[in-house]
Amino acid sequence: MMGQSLVKNYVHIVFSTKHRQHLIHPPVEEELHHYLGGTCKALECSPLIVGGFTDHIHILCMLSKKIALMKLVEQVKSSSSKWIKSKGDGYVNFYWQDGYGAFSVNPKGIERVTAYIKNQKQHHQKKTFQDEYRAYLKKYEIEYDERYVWD
Repeated sequence: MMGQSLVKNYVHIVFSTKHRQHLIHPPVEEELHHYLGGTCKALECSPLIVGGFTDHIHILCMLSKKIALMKLVEQVKSSSSKWIKSKGDGYVNFYWQDGYGAFSVNPKGIERVTAYIKNQKQHHQKKTFQDEYRAYLKKYEIEYDERYVWD
Protein backbone atom coordinates (compact mmCIF):
# COMPACT_ATOMS: atom_id res chain seq x y z
CA MET A 1 0.00 0.00 0.00
CA MET A 2 1.34 3.42 -0.94
CA GLY A 3 0.96 6.41 1.34
CA GLN A 4 -0.12 9.91 0.53
CA SER A 5 1.19 11.66 -2.58
CA LEU A 6 2.53 15.05 -1.57
CA VAL A 7 3.43 17.40 -4.39
CA LYS A 8 4.41 21.05 -4.63
CA ASN A 9 5.71 22.10 -8.03
CA TYR A 10 5.88 25.77 -8.90
CA VAL A 11 6.15 26.38 -12.63
CA HIS A 12 6.82 29.57 -14.59
CA ILE A 13 5.17 29.29 -18.02
CA VAL A 14 6.05 31.69 -20.82
CA PHE A 15 4.61 31.94 -24.33
CA SER A 16 4.12 34.63 -26.94
CA THR A 17 1.59 35.64 -29.52
CA LYS A 18 2.16 34.14 -32.95
CA HIS A 19 5.08 35.96 -34.62
CA ARG A 20 5.29 38.03 -31.43
CA GLN A 21 2.57 40.37 -32.65
CA HIS A 22 1.88 43.21 -30.21
CA LEU A 23 -1.82 42.48 -29.64
CA ILE A 24 -2.21 42.49 -25.86
CA HIS A 25 -3.23 45.98 -24.72
CA PRO A 26 -5.63 47.51 -22.19
CA PRO A 27 -8.48 47.02 -21.55
CA VAL A 28 -8.26 43.41 -22.81
CA GLU A 29 -4.82 42.87 -21.22
CA GLU A 30 -6.05 42.77 -17.61
CA GLU A 31 -9.11 40.70 -18.56
CA LEU A 32 -6.85 38.24 -20.38
CA HIS A 33 -4.60 37.88 -17.34
CA HIS A 34 -7.67 37.17 -15.16
CA TYR A 35 -8.99 34.72 -17.73
CA LEU A 36 -5.66 32.84 -17.86
CA GLY A 37 -5.52 32.72 -14.05
CA GLY A 38 -9.12 31.46 -13.92
CA THR A 39 -8.31 28.70 -16.39
CA CYS A 40 -5.34 27.61 -14.27
CA LYS A 41 -7.53 27.66 -11.17
CA ALA A 42 -10.24 25.57 -12.88
CA LEU A 43 -7.55 22.99 -13.66
CA GLU A 44 -6.45 23.01 -9.99
CA CYS A 45 -3.18 24.77 -10.83
CA SER A 46 -3.37 27.68 -8.40
CA PRO A 47 -2.07 30.82 -10.10
CA LEU A 48 0.24 33.02 -8.05
CA ILE A 49 0.51 35.72 -10.72
CA VAL A 50 -0.24 36.21 -14.41
CA GLY A 51 1.41 39.04 -16.31
CA GLY A 52 3.28 39.84 -19.46
CA PHE A 53 3.67 42.43 -22.13
CA THR A 54 2.05 43.29 -25.46
CA ASP A 55 3.42 40.17 -27.18
CA HIS A 56 3.71 37.51 -24.47
CA ILE A 57 2.45 36.02 -21.22
CA HIS A 58 4.05 34.85 -17.98
CA ILE A 59 2.13 32.53 -15.65
CA LEU A 60 3.48 31.46 -12.27
CA CYS A 61 1.35 28.68 -10.84
CA MET A 62 1.42 25.56 -8.76
CA LEU A 63 1.19 22.57 -11.07
CA SER A 64 -1.53 20.18 -9.92
CA LYS A 65 -0.53 16.54 -9.51
CA LYS A 66 -3.65 15.71 -11.56
CA ILE A 67 -2.59 17.27 -14.87
CA ALA A 68 0.42 17.06 -17.13
CA LEU A 69 2.18 20.35 -17.81
CA MET A 70 1.64 19.95 -21.56
CA LYS A 71 -2.13 19.52 -21.02
CA LEU A 72 -2.29 22.59 -18.77
CA VAL A 73 -0.56 24.79 -21.35
CA GLU A 74 -2.68 23.38 -24.17
CA GLN A 75 -5.91 24.14 -22.26
CA VAL A 76 -4.78 27.61 -21.18
CA LYS A 77 -3.75 28.60 -24.71
CA SER A 78 -6.71 27.13 -26.59
CA SER A 79 -9.42 28.47 -24.28
CA SER A 80 -7.86 31.95 -24.01
CA SER A 81 -7.35 32.13 -27.78
CA LYS A 82 -11.05 31.40 -28.36
CA TRP A 83 -12.01 33.88 -25.64
CA ILE A 84 -9.88 36.76 -26.97
CA LYS A 85 -11.22 36.26 -30.51
CA SER A 86 -14.65 37.16 -29.12
CA LYS A 87 -13.32 40.54 -27.93
CA GLY A 88 -13.75 42.35 -31.24
CA ASP A 89 -12.56 42.60 -34.81
CA GLY A 90 -9.00 43.47 -33.79
CA TYR A 91 -8.60 39.96 -32.38
CA VAL A 92 -10.05 37.73 -35.11
CA ASN A 93 -6.54 36.77 -36.21
CA PHE A 94 -5.21 36.29 -32.68
CA TYR A 95 -3.10 33.17 -32.15
CA TRP A 96 -0.54 32.03 -29.62
CA GLN A 97 2.84 30.70 -30.75
CA ASP A 98 2.91 26.91 -31.08
CA GLY A 99 5.55 26.34 -28.42
CA TYR A 100 6.10 27.52 -24.86
CA GLY A 101 8.71 27.61 -22.14
CA ALA A 102 8.11 26.16 -18.70
CA PHE A 103 10.61 26.48 -15.91
CA SER A 104 10.55 25.03 -12.41
CA VAL A 105 10.83 27.57 -9.62
CA ASN A 106 12.38 26.93 -6.24
CA PRO A 107 9.85 27.81 -3.48
CA LYS A 108 12.51 30.19 -2.09
CA GLY A 109 12.50 32.05 -5.43
CA ILE A 110 8.75 32.67 -5.65
CA GLU A 111 8.92 36.30 -4.48
CA ARG A 112 11.65 37.13 -7.00
CA VAL A 113 9.72 35.57 -9.91
CA THR A 114 6.50 37.28 -8.80
CA ALA A 115 8.26 40.67 -8.70
CA TYR A 116 9.80 39.97 -12.11
CA ILE A 117 6.38 39.22 -13.65
CA LYS A 118 4.83 42.30 -11.98
CA ASN A 119 7.57 44.43 -13.51
CA GLN A 120 7.14 43.37 -17.14
CA LYS A 121 6.29 46.79 -18.58
CA GLN A 122 9.46 48.40 -17.20
CA HIS A 123 11.53 45.34 -18.01
CA HIS A 124 10.53 45.41 -21.68
CA GLN A 125 11.50 49.04 -22.12
CA LYS A 126 15.03 47.64 -22.41
CA LYS A 127 14.70 44.02 -23.52
CA THR A 128 12.69 42.24 -26.23
CA PHE A 129 10.70 39.10 -25.53
CA GLN A 130 13.19 37.12 -27.62
CA ASP A 131 16.16 38.34 -25.55
CA GLU A 132 14.26 37.62 -22.35
CA TYR A 133 13.38 34.11 -23.55
CA ARG A 134 16.95 33.36 -24.67
CA ALA A 135 18.13 34.40 -21.19
CA TYR A 136 15.74 31.86 -19.62
CA LEU A 137 16.98 29.12 -21.94
CA LYS A 138 20.55 29.97 -21.00
CA LYS A 139 19.81 30.16 -17.26
CA TYR A 140 18.14 26.74 -17.32
CA GLU A 141 20.83 25.33 -19.63
CA ILE A 142 18.32 24.31 -22.29
CA GLU A 143 19.85 23.53 -25.66
CA TYR A 144 17.83 24.87 -28.56
CA ASP A 145 17.98 25.56 -32.26
CA GLU A 146 17.21 29.22 -33.00
CA ARG A 147 15.47 28.18 -36.25
CA TYR A 148 12.75 26.32 -34.34
CA VAL A 149 12.20 28.45 -31.26
CA TRP A 150 10.17 31.18 -32.96
CA ASP A 151 6.97 31.01 -34.98
